[in-house]
Amino acid sequence: MKVHFIGIGGIGLSALARFLNNDGHEISGSDMKSSPITNELQKEGIAVSCPQQASNIKDDFDLVIYSAAVTDENPELIQSRVKQIRTLSRKEALPIILGDKKNYCVAGAHGKSTTTAILASILQSSALIGAISKEFGSNFKYVNDLVAFEADESDASFLLSNPYCAIVTNAEPEHMEYYHYDYDKFYGSYESFIGLATKRVLNGEDKDIQKLKIEEATYLYPSIDIKNLSYTLKDKEPCTRFELKDLGTFEVWGFGYHIAVDASLAILAALNELDIESIRTNLLKYKGIKKRFDVVQANDKFVVIDDYAHHPTEIEVTMKSVELYDNLTNLNNRIVLWQPHKYSRTSDNLEGFKKCFRRCDELVILPIWTIPGEQKIDIDFEKEFAVYNPIFADRISSTNGRIDLIKDEKIIKSYDKGIFLGVGAGDITYQLRH
Repeated sequence: MKVHFIGIGGIGLSALARFLNNDGHEISGSDMKSSPITNELQKEGIAVSCPQQASNIKDDFDLVIYSAAVTDENPELIQSRVKQIRTLSRKEALPIILGDKKNYCVAGAHGKSTTTAILASILQSSALIGAISKEFGSNFKYVNDLVAFEADESDASFLLSNPYCAIVTNAEPEHMEYYHYDYDKFYGSYESFIGLATKRVLNGEDKDIQKLKIEEATYLYPSIDIKNLSYTLKDKEPCTRFELKDLGTFEVWGFGYHIAVDASLAILAALNELDIESIRTNLLKYKGIKKRFDVVQANDKFVVIDDYAHHPTEIEVTMKSVELYDNLTNLNNRIVLWQPHKYSRTSDNLEGFKKCFRRCDELVILPIWTIPGEQKIDIDFEKEFAVYNPIFADRISSTNGRIDLIKDEKIIKSYDKGIFLGVGAGDITYQLRH
């Protein structure tokens, strides 16, 4: 088939494009502007057009797939419909891509990218992840019909992922605007997703998973099953060691209790495919994922960490990892660079955001990263976060061994010592990289 992707530069849609490209289909795509992802896709032989315009839609396209961010006013989507080309949202396209595969689908409000990437490393399988695995430098890998897939609950698309094994890290309510703030509908979607799978691996101590009506599953009880955690640095990279049930000791890239939990869920799922010694060995191949406690600079007095955390629960967990890192390096100065993500998320979780930075010494707040068409909500950051005495900057500039805060195109503060944690799901990841 000739398949065109509208919004191909997105982390999720690009993975699907790569998967179909590897399956032998003729792939093209477009986005609003070029990016590192679109540049990589072009190197892989996928034709990418920027910006998006009606002329990109050709008469011989068999299918057009568009991202969740694409609206009905998009010129390419309009032209596709005018030409009566079959159009599917990313969600609707999943059965085409995953319908004939053996899928290990990982869902949850937090930790699903990490767990999926760990599982892909253990299984040495194909992978579709909403992040870049450092092991293979991509959000996609094609090996065989065994697939580690990051399943998305934000639009209930995980219901179309054809799971052989459903792994759920947690079921904390998020993206409630999609579910019209109907909690029964939200939890019901998780129950349906889990019910689709032949095998189920769940975090039995998650208070939201405990609310679900599940008939049969393999449960992880972290406070009982995970023992003797320890943390070390290897070439300034974080490493967690732990014992799991009666399966022995495991070592995984990353810091924190949550990393041990994510790895344990992946291990228990992988037991359906591999013996325990193969799992233990393959786990060492996991090298983290970009934008998840991603150490982008490190010397003896200056460390910069990039993390995708954009919800209070995620930031709280990441701050604990920063504390562990600080305890091992004695840098003793933790500066958080926060780029709030979307007005709705920031407003809905404001009380959580006000509490989650309490382990930092300084808080820098950047402008909200929003999406086209989002309704603006007035939030008085200066008042709400007064306890932190935050610094407000327009952007940051990162060079080797130094970070500058920029406001009105002037440097208002510079740093060359400390641990810097950048959090957010917007373009802060590029600002942190010099």
